[in-house]
Amino acid sequence: MAQAVQQRDLQRWKLLAKFREALERWAPPQANHSSWVDPKRRLAAADYYSLFLFGLFNPVVQTMRGLCAASQLPRVQEEVCARPVSLGSFSAAQHVADQPLLEKIFTELGQELCQRAGGGSAPAAGGSAQAPWLIRDSTLWDVLPRMGWAFWRRQGRAQSAVRLHVSLHLLEDAPVRAQVTPGARCERKAWRESWREGDAYIGDRYFGEDYGLLEELAQKSCSYVIRLRQSAALEILEELPVGAEDHAQNVTRDAWVKLGHRKMASRPRVRVVWVQGPREELILVTNKTPGELSAALVSQLYRQRWQVELFFRWIKCVLGCRHWLAESAQGVAAQIYLALIGALLLQLYSGERPTRRMMEQLQFYLLGMATLEDLEKAIQKQVARKKTK
Repeated sequence: MAQAVQQRDLQRWKLLAKFREALERWAPPQANHSSWVDPKRRLAAADYYSLFLFGLFNPVVQTMRGLCAASQLPRVQEEVCARPVSLGSFSAAQHVADQPLLEKIFTELGQELCQRAGGGSAPAAGGSAQAPWLIRDSTLWDVLPRMGWAFWRRQGRAQSAVRLHVSLHLLEDAPVRAQVTPGARCERKAWRESWREGDAYIGDRYFGEDYGLLEELAQKSCSYVIRLRQSAALEILEELPVGAEDHAQNVTRDAWVKLGHRKMASRPRVRVVWVQGPREELILVTNKTPGELSAALVSQLYRQRWQVELFFRWIKCVLGCRHWLAESAQGVAAQIYLALIGALLLQLYSGERPTRRMMEQLQFYLLGMATLEDLEKAIQKQVARKKTK
């Protein structure tokens, strides 16, 4: 449950202050790219990242040129960056942006968010603790055609895009792992790279196309609830009973099966649950036994997959992550990671994912048109509304 937000929290609610604390923890000056410590460079790494993050939250800033113009303002220099930043310096800095560093900060904030509310584990059907369920998916952003590193051909059509791969914590409704890649990057390959032993995943049909991948997940002691395509090759081994609780969740069938054709060398036994959806029947595969996860819970878990779609919509629309302040692969990745970091910082201090109205209130505050009291009221109003649902 969300904690009440006090004005004293808002007074130290400096997104950039907490971000810079994490920067200092993970990247002391001597650990930065050699370019950052070159005596000829006047722009410090922390100032570059902080100014970038500031630009993502400020409604006035739409371009790199506008962000550099904002750095000329005394208040921005006092709270964001230590000195004015030229367009050339800001543009050149994107080529030495440290993506692994931003990944570390993002991961640390995600862990803090989950631990703060005690969301480190979710109860299994039998009552024992297990790893939290993570919803896995990706989304695309179109980028400028001149960004050649992002070019790919999709269904015969030329496109330039960048892809964000996310593992969303189901209980906390927050991203805990993320990868930024060119659009052509295979989602399944990126997913495999993010696995950790004991994970639990929820995924759509694309992930269920590779039966070998599901076997690899089981070998890594990972749990999963993945949707299969209607054309999936199934060999029924044993029908399982469907109870009243399962029927209440629109479960129509539950069975142990083998995936793939008989000629496949390895076909481990898995469990498939059929669920009648509003438009079509869902075929869900899991490696959890009925004693570990009932068919009703399998249905409920998969129905929560829409959370990741809402998150993608939120980070694109509410955070306004549509205007590119960089064009290199490193710079675009930095912008997306900073947007994710900003989302986690907002959630850490408000207790909830901010709505569009709260984002507007925050932007009024950053513009000096709203007070801390106004911002506190907006946050408390959202928390109260959430509690009554």
